Amino acid sequence: MIREQKIGDVRVVAITEYVGPTHQPEATFPEFDRAMFARREAELPPGFWYPHMDRFVIGIHIWAVFAGPNVILIDAGVGNGKPRPAARANMLNTLVPAWMEAAGITPERVTHVVMTHLHSDHIGWNTRLEQGRWVPTFPNARHLVPRRDFEFFRELSESEKAGDPSFRDSLLPVVDAGLADFIEGPGEIADCLQAVEAFGHTPGQMNYWLRSRGEVGVFCADIFHHPVQILNPGLNTAFCILPAEAKATRARFLVEASAESALIMPCHFPSPHCGYIRRNGEQFSFEPAT
Repeated sequence: MIREQKIGDVRVVAITEYVGPTHQPEATFPEFDRAMFARREAELPPGFWYPHMDRFVIGIHIWAVFAGPNVILIDAGVGNGKPRPAARANMLNTLVPAWMEAAGITPERVTHVVMTHLHSDHIGWNTRLEQGRWVPTFPNARHLVPRRDFEFFRELSESEKAGDPSFRDSLLPVVDAGLADFIEGPGEIADCLQAVEAFGHTPGQMNYWLRSRGEVGVFCADIFHHPVQILNPGLNTAFCILPAEAKATRARFLVEASAESALIMPCHFPSPHCGYIRRNGEQFSFEPAT
């Protein structure tokens, strides 16, 4: 499915790969505090939590930005037909290509694929299988890759710990094809996005801020997997590689995004996928977009 939003003159579309009530709290957030959650559970929007299942609703989606002549994808999901160690992500066959077409996106029209970080659920659609080889899906796009993450995951992919082939099947083919540019640090990219360091979840994770006609949005990657982390900013996921940095980044981002009334656009929230961080003293809450 797709959902559209405007930020000033810029059209933004969320393309859902999959979503569901799938994540048990402690398995997802090892420091999950049941007592704290009970005090603030009512602040979660409807459809984000099913208490009778003891499951949070978490999804994966790709953001598409239409800015002037540019068609920019922010992250690239899991992808179809990718062998993955996690059963939920293994050998998917989703309707992402059809939903991209519904949004007006063909592979040839994409000008940029911007990666917030290089976990496997953010790079998969970079490539597709053709005659037994993984080849770039978006042949005319520049693929923007955080340098720190590239170095980290390249080393990991070459080590004995490498159980996930995503670096090899979803990133190296675009690098080898000469379609990759490396993000070395903060700065403007694709003529409309401001890259800002958001290290912690991965060593090189980046946020991308978008400003148009006085409105502000931010593609905030995996700073949050679920709004429960806005209620309790100390919660890291089990997938955060640098836990202390992840907490510091999240705390800083909450202050910045709430102060700017920015539309936050993470990669894993269920519909409407985006919203606003509201501050009340030292506490924060999530207000879904309408």
